[in-house]
Amino acid sequence: QVQLVESGGGLVQAGGSLRLSCAASGGTFSGYSMGWFRQAPGKEREFVAAIRWSGGYTHYEDSAKGRFTISRDYAKNTGYLRMNSLKPEDTAVYYCAARPGWPETTVLEYDYWGQGTQVTVSS
Repeated sequence: QVQLVESGGGLVQAGGSLRLSCAASGGTFSGYSMGWFRQAPGKEREFVAAIRWSGGYTHYEDSAKGRFTISRDYAKNTGYLRMNSLKPEDTAVYYCAARPGWPETTVLEYDYWGQGTQVTVSS
C-alpha cells in the first residue's frame, strides 16, 4: 500500500519561500507520477504541479510557473515542491498525490493521497 506523508508547511510572509516534502513508501515508484494539489477554504482542490518519477518530466499550473519548482529525489523516494515569491492567495492546504503512469492534472486521476500540510501566507 502506497503511503504519502507531507511536511514543510507553515506560516510565511508574502514574498517568502517554503519547501514542501512528500515522503513516499510502500512501493516502487519508477512507473509513477507525483502531483501537488492545494485546497483553500471554501474552494475545490486544484492542481499545482506534477512530475514523472522516472525521467523527471514536469507540468505546472499557470500560476505556479516561474515561482514553484517540483522535483524528486529518486533515492529517497521523496518529492518536493519549492515555492518562491509566495502570495496570500497561495494560502491553502497542500496535498501530494501519486498515480501510476504519466502526470495528470485532475484529482480523480490520482490513487494515493497524503494528509496535507497547511501553508499560510500573510500579507
